Amino acid sequence: MTARERWREEYEASKLREADFETMSGVPLEAVYGPEDGEHPGQYPYTRGPYASMYRSKLWTMRMFAGFGTAVDTNERFKAILAAGGDGLSTAFDLPTLMGRDSDDPLAEGEVGKCGVAVDTLADVEDLFSGIDLGAVTTSMTINSPAAILLAMYVATAEGAGVERARLGGTLQNDILKEYQAQKEFIFPPRPSMRLVRDTISFTAAEMPRWHPVSISGYHIREAGSTAAQELAFTVGNGFAYVELARQAGLDVDAFAPRLSFFFNAHIDFFEEIAKFRAARRIWARWMRERYGATDERSLRMRFHTQTAGVSLTAQQPELNIARTAIEALAGVLGGTQSLHTNSMDEAMALPTEKAARIALRTQQIIGLETGVANVADPLGGSWYVEELTDELERQAEEIFAHLEELGDGSILEGVHAALDDGWFQGEIADAAYELERKVNDGRRVVVGVNRFTEGNEDDELDLLRITAEQEQLQVKRLQSVKADRDSDAVARTLSRLRDEAADPEVNLMPALLDAVRAYATEGEIIDTLAEIFGRHVEVPRL
Repeated sequence: MTARERWREEYEASKLREADFETMSGVPLEAVYGPEDGEHPGQYPYTRGPYASMYRSKLWTMRMFAGFGTAVDTNERFKAILAAGGDGLSTAFDLPTLMGRDSDDPLAEGEVGKCGVAVDTLADVEDLFSGIDLGAVTTSMTINSPAAILLAMYVATAEGAGVERARLGGTLQNDILKEYQAQKEFIFPPRPSMRLVRDTISFTAAEMPRWHPVSISGYHIREAGSTAAQELAFTVGNGFAYVELARQAGLDVDAFAPRLSFFFNAHIDFFEEIAKFRAARRIWARWMRERYGATDERSLRMRFHTQTAGVSLTAQQPELNIARTAIEALAGVLGGTQSLHTNSMDEAMALPTEKAARIALRTQQIIGLETGVANVADPLGGSWYVEELTDELERQAEEIFAHLEELGDGSILEGVHAALDDGWFQGEIADAAYELERKVNDGRRVVVGVNRFTEGNEDDELDLLRITAEQEQLQVKRLQSVKADRDSDAVARTLSRLRDEAADPEVNLMPALLDAVRAYATEGEIIDTLAEIFGRHVEVPRL
């Protein structure tokens, strides 16, 4: 059987969405173009896409990122997104929640609800998803250091509403390695933090077959200033480290790898981004088969979420951000993403208004339903330019993997730890960010409205979403009310169990975390309990 015949067999088995696959003028379109004996979508090493039918079977998930103020505020936005045609929820948490601090912590003052929704206890998660069927919608939660705690709260909320954990679909970001490399929202030192990642992988592998326990995230690496090749290599390298971590815990690679997912940035250099996505799939498939012995095709297929580049947005002439976002989103689609978030035009200044978020969602809908780009899989495949860029980005990534292997005496996991310890990742990203800023400052890199074509910058500002001090006060009162009504003895008992089990590195902490959140222990109390055993990480500045 030829490669084309194998592809056709898989394609015919796919359920087609209801659409006319032809140009606007009525020219019929094949599902894929290329030589009979060449690589096709859905075939190893998946350069052209993880599935034979790609978007002919199903458009990507249009997953809009939202979160601000109190859980009640964000619940209203979630319902508006679903009503506007969004088919997945993606939750942004505020800085205190990301850092494991309660809303009444003195260090949280002024930040509660500002960059995402405030979550202190299970009561907030119950409010956050009130009136939403968690068995019918998939949810992504962008949280890392306290990820295991938020997963426990989500599971408890669903089960309280009668939805069994096995029915829950979604993704936990839970990518702690990139926090030390780029985003800096760490709490515990790397090794105990990796234990929590291990525990969530093991728990979901056994209990939650529809859940993705780690979303290995290059997005924040790129936002910190990396190049496309660095984003590709650091992200996929982190993925290899998590694979080695789970194998050390005794898990078979095919038991967990199918539910690892990735999260990439779609930046403004259109063709480079498309090539980056294609190279990522090819690298992942080859390493998973040849190095880690995966045999399940699902383990070899890299599936990823994409978000347009926040760092590319400008406060100057913010309406231009609609065009930037559309171009970046198109790159994500032509690169074969499975899920997409489009940034709103006002996000350089504030959290998006409902109108701006709706325009961003409509941008995806135009790409998917009007442009025709979803009618053919990998339409740029075979382009000399795109294929050469794909090969070059793969080559640069392999150089970085070789460096990590050398640092770790053959282990990517130990190489990543060594590179974190000596500040290698941080230094590489800082150098790349500095070089790009130099190019913008001296005009070698044009940013429209910033260093050229600035007429119009003085126009009136947009109406922005503002989080008030009253919302912070409401959240603190909500927390105080929960503390007053809960069983304090149950809180103490569950936290004592958690402390004891944290001291034994072989114990999976998810059951203890579920007990603690059901007792309405606060996120801050749980974090403080774990910190007694794990300690807190302090980054050593390196020049």
